Amino acid sequence: MTVPFIGFDEMDKILKWGDVTQAMLAGHRLPKASLSDGLAYRGDDTLLSRSAWIDGLGVLVKSATIVPANTAKDIPMVNGGVMLFDDETGQLEALVDFHLVTKWKTAGDSLLGAKLLARPDSKDILIVGAGTVSRNMVSAYASVFPDARFTVWNRSPENARNMAAELSDSFEISQVDDLEAAVKCADIITCATMSSTPVIDGAWLQEGQHLNLIGAYRPDMREVNDLALQRARIFVDSRETTINHIGELMLPIASGAISKSDVIADYYDIATGTFSRTNDAEITVFKNGGGAHLDLMTAKLILQKWRET
Repeated sequence: MTVPFIGFDEMDKILKWGDVTQAMLAGHRLPKASLSDGLAYRGDDTLLSRSAWIDGLGVLVKSATIVPANTAKDIPMVNGGVMLFDDETGQLEALVDFHLVTKWKTAGDSLLGAKLLARPDSKDILIVGAGTVSRNMVSAYASVFPDARFTVWNRSPENARNMAAELSDSFEISQVDDLEAAVKCADIITCATMSSTPVIDGAWLQEGQHLNLIGAYRPDMREVNDLALQRARIFVDSRETTINHIGELMLPIASGAISKSDVIADYYDIATGTFSRTNDAEITVFKNGGGAHLDLMTAKLILQKWRET
């Protein structure tokens, strides 16, 4: 049997954000995923290996290296591969481009959180960070909030200006220098940084905002301070991949600033109605952990679309 390789350029133009969020909703109606994560380190470099098995859907193994120094060499910082296996036989079904799965899984994950938690009338969206994920979030948000106005802030203003210039033909987007002021004016705030220290101060947050945290993936990383979490209702995509794995929640739980019980719901609670905003005034926080079960849901959608085309 020939195992297909599904490439980025082949499928990226075919996929739609709405299909990804629907695949994630459908995946969470299946039995809960069996997950396994592993991390290895070399200084600032990270090897992240994730696997998932969802009964009735399939099996996925995804491994990635994150080497920050690559950016100075004009080499992608993140590299990896995805293997997709048949649910019934365990046979290898496909090799899927790592960046294809990651793009649509990561942004689709946070988009689903925003669809469920942000105010439907949200228009002003602040993107903190100017990397690949931030660029993807602009098009993802625009698919749900068609009247959105975007601002982008980055520690390096030049990178934010470049991002705004690249996307300005398709979206209303501008670069901002004053992060505090930009946070106070936003309906939705998305953080997609590599920061190990908080970028957002909870004192800046306003009633009715939705805060979407993407960047932190290591136990020593976080993007917001304790006050931001204390002022908000906290949601995650998966308790299993966030609470005991990512500094965003691990560190404030360890210090006593918040407790595990402050995490109200994850995606497996959607059916109960608890994964939702209860009023227009509350602040909601969503932590994107990006577990391998979400990669599996996304990769199976990609395989389905590939077979159809």
